Amino acid sequence: MKTLKTSLLLCCLCVFCTSKAQDKFDLLIGTYTSGTSTSEGIYVYTFDSKTGELEYKNEVKGIDNPSYLTISPDHKNVYAISESGGERVGMVYAYGYDSSTGKLTFKNKESAGGLGPCYVSVDKTGSYVFTANYASGSLAAVPILQDGSLGSSIQEIYNKGNVINGKEGPSRMHSAVISPDNNYLFAPNLGIDKIGVYLFDSKASSNPLTPAEPEFINLASGSGPRHFVFHPNGKYAYVIQELDGGITRFDYQNGKLSPKQTVSILPAGFEGKFGAADIHISPDGRFLYGSNRIDINEIVIYSIDQNTGMLTFVSRQSSLGRIPRNFTIDPTGNFLLAANQDTDNIIVFRRDQMTGLLTPTDISLKIGRPVCLKFVY
Repeated sequence: MKTLKTSLLLCCLCVFCTSKAQDKFDLLIGTYTSGTSTSEGIYVYTFDSKTGELEYKNEVKGIDNPSYLTISPDHKNVYAISESGGERVGMVYAYGYDSSTGKLTFKNKESAGGLGPCYVSVDKTGSYVFTANYASGSLAAVPILQDGSLGSSIQEIYNKGNVINGKEGPSRMHSAVISPDNNYLFAPNLGIDKIGVYLFDSKASSNPLTPAEPEFINLASGSGPRHFVFHPNGKYAYVIQELDGGITRFDYQNGKLSPKQTVSILPAGFEGKFGAADIHISPDGRFLYGSNRIDINEIVIYSIDQNTGMLTFVSRQSSLGRIPRNFTIDPTGNFLLAANQDTDNIIVFRRDQMTGLLTPTDISLKIGRPVCLKFVY
C-alpha cells in the first residue's frame, strides 16, 4: 500500500511539473536583416502562456535574412532559410538548439535548391528539409544527416510557368507543407495558381519526392496560392491566396484535395491594395485566422464547422502595425502574436477560445522587421 501511495504521489508530482513547465515556451523569431533593419539574425524569447509576457533569452547572428524557420521534431535542431534576391541561389542553415538556454549553434549550410527561398519545413521523421524557392519557382528536398546537419544530395523540382501569348510567365513557389501522415508534400505556387502534390518517401537516401497523380490542384486564375494548412483532424485543408484575398477549403484524404468552399478575407467594397499572407488554425480546430497586408493590415477570423470544415466569418482585428506577413497562435491557444514587418513590432493579442475573438494586450515587442514566429513545444 505504501508503494502504491508513493507511486501515485510521484505521478501527481510529474503531472504538476509537466503542466507547470508547459506554461512557458520558447519563441523563435526570424527577421529581415537587410537594408535599414536593426535585426542581426534569429532571436529567441521565452513566452509565458498565462500572461502573454515575452522575455529575451538568446540570439544568433551571422545569417542574412533568416525570413523563415522550422524546428526538427525532436526540438534539437533549427533550420532557417537565408533569403537572397533573385540573382543568386539561396541557402539553408542548420543549427543545434539547446532548449535550456535558447542557444543556437551553427552546424552547416547547404543550397536551398533555388533562387529566393521564402519557406522551409521539415518532415515528421526529421529526415528531410523542404524549401520553397519563390524567385526560381522551384521546390527542393534537402537531406538531414544523423547529427542534424544538412546533406548535399539535394532534389530540385521546377514548376514551369503558365504560357501566355507564347511566353512562359513567372513561377512562384511559396510554401511546402507535409501531410499529417507524412506521405505527401503540398507546394502552393503563386505564379501558376496551382498546388503541387508529391509523394514523399522519408526512407529514401535521395530524391524522396515523386509527382502524385494528379501532380497539381488547379485554383482560380490570378488567385495566387501562398500558405497552406491542415486542420488538426486531418480531414480538411486550407490555402490562403495572396492575389485575390481568398481562402479555399478542401476535403482531404490520401493525398487528394477536393475544393469545397472559397471565402474572401476582404471587407465588402474594399478597393485598396492588399496582399493576403499567413494562415493558421487554433489548436482546438475551432477557428481559422488569416492575415492581410499593405493598405489593410489585419487578422481575419473564421469559425470552422467541425462536421464539414466549412468557414463562417466571425470578425476582423487590426494587427496594430504594418505588413503582418506572419503570425502564430501559442500552443495553449490563449494568445495570438502578430509580426508586423514594416513597423518593427510583434503585438500580443489575447484570444477568446469560445468566440475566437482577439483583444489587444498592452504587451508588444520591438524588433527589426520580424517576419517569422515559431514556438518550440
